[in-house]
Amino acid sequence: MSEKLAALRTCIERGKSSAKSAYPPDMKGQPGATELVEELLAAGVSAEKILNESLIPGMREVGRKFQCNEAFVPDMLVSADAMKKAMALLREELLKAKVEPKGTFIVGTVKGDLHDIGKNLVAMMVEGAGWEVVDLGVDVGADKFLAALKEHPKGVVGMSALLTTTMGGMKATVETLRKDFPNVKVIIGGAPITDNFAKEINANGYAPDPQGAIELLEKIA
Repeated sequence: MSEKLAALRTCIERGKSSAKSAYPPDMKGQPGATELVEELLAAGVSAEKILNESLIPGMREVGRKFQCNEAFVPDMLVSADAMKKAMALLREELLKAKVEPKGTFIVGTVKGDLHDIGKNLVAMMVEGAGWEVVDLGVDVGADKFLAALKEHPKGVVGMSALLTTTMGGMKATVETLRKDFPNVKVIIGGAPITDNFAKEINANGYAPDPQGAIELLEKIA
């Protein structure tokens, strides 16, 4: 089984979602993430083991490559897609086994901003790292973040912005959330965001990329 777990890890890292996937070309015709997950589950390998020994390490490696400029956004997108399809097969088994997620991550692109590629990547990679993700979508105001926090009071909030014109709303949102949830942890990211800006608005941290978001979550949660 160790060989199949390793093969699944490679499929996640390389973005091979199924045997029918044409990408990557050098893996054409080989079993993909979905087939390998099905085979491993059928062989009695636990969903938790598959998650911890294949999905999480695979996503961590593509995140590391992205940080080192060895992988790029398209690479991360196909890896995230492979992970998402694998997780769809594992989720029910994880629930049956009562495997607790590491925490809850409430994420959304701030009000006035409709960009979602970066936010989607972060959401998918954080889920692949073992977190429950509540994705609020785009154009998310303080009221929606607050409603999600009321449902998940121990959740960590992640806010994304791509436009400099929408950055200002982050500070007001953080202030609003902390009126009802003084200890809520908030992380922010997006092209115009900096670590200094995170400190300025009293956020708990800034992540420049999805892997950085995972590392930050594990540090502050």
